[in-house]
Amino acid sequence: MRKVDFSRFELFPAPAKPHVGNMTRIIPVLLMVAYALLSLQFSLWRTKKTLDANSAPLQDRDLLALTKRMAAALDVPEIKVNLFKIDAVNGLAAPDGRIFLTSGFLARKAAGEVSDEELASVIAHELGHVALGHSRRRMIDFAGQNTVFLLLSAMLNRFVPFVGVWIARIISTALMARLSRRDEFEADAWASALLIKSGIGTAPQKALFRKLGGLTGGAGHGIPAWMLSHPAADDRIAAIEANEARWLG
Repeated sequence: MRKVDFSRFELFPAPAKPHVGNMTRIIPVLLMVAYALLSLQFSLWRTKKTLDANSAPLQDRDLLALTKRMAAALDVPEIKVNLFKIDAVNGLAAPDGRIFLTSGFLARKAAGEVSDEELASVIAHELGHVALGHSRRRMIDFAGQNTVFLLLSAMLNRFVPFVGVWIARIISTALMARLSRRDEFEADAWASALLIKSGIGTAPQKALFRKLGGLTGGAGHGIPAWMLSHPAADDRIAAIEANEARWLG
């Protein structure tokens, strides 16, 4: 009778050893993602601290009267707006959903350069960012941009040292700018609908876009369109008018 060598069979095979090469490739990626998330949390904390320390509720009666009309159109009790005490001309929607106008914008109103209705269109635009979830999405986009930049830098530096970081920065910035322009068009459309419903209309919204270059000192002039975080004023006005034609027939 033929003998069988049972020593060749393992009843309890030893567990497979992890591939060291795979682990060493994954760990840097995980560290980059963790760094991006930590950078995001720090940015949010710093933004909230700055806003809290330098803002107060808006007190302008004429402008608040317009926010009441928009609140009625939205069927909400009120729209809270805060005054961010900086000289820059801007409006913003904070990650926590608060709406801000800068004191620089109010100073331009006092000088007769912008109207209450035009500032109301800024508030409507920032409300659009909040309503459409852009504030939360931008937090994810910010983390994603940092991750893309770090990954591209690590990869490109292997082939084009020193220049790789510069190329990675351009690519990640252009990607973020494209996402931001999409959000701006969406917020414009949301604001247009609210302004029409509240009886203010889109004329102030379009008029403000025509003024923005002068109010902000021509920010973005000379920068390629694909690197800009906001669409060109003419493109935004054209989009608003296209929406009006579609909505109002």
